[in-house]
Amino acid sequence: MKKKLILPKFKNEDEERGFWSNIDLTDYFEQEDFVPVSFPNLQLTTKAISLRVPKYLITQIKEKANSMDVPYQALMKKYIADGIRRDLATDKIK
Repeated sequence: MKKKLILPKFKNEDEERGFWSNIDLTDYFEQEDFVPVSFPNLQLTTKAISLRVPKYLITQIKEKANSMDVPYQALMKKYIADGIRRDLATDKIK
């Protein structure tokens, strides 16, 4: 360990996110200091949104999700995430 890391009290998640995005952990820790951990019950922060989608598209998504035995909203999230990842990867190539 290089020097002691002192954590401030955070008012909210945004403040904590800002702190961690601006800190370099290599200033405080050596690679040997880290140990593997698991967070099996970790839940991602989610936010409900309202999205207008044509009925035929909802029907197609529900049919596909049913054939895959997954909830249709989970499949929609997967499609959105896949599209964003693909677009970001394409942007990096340009």
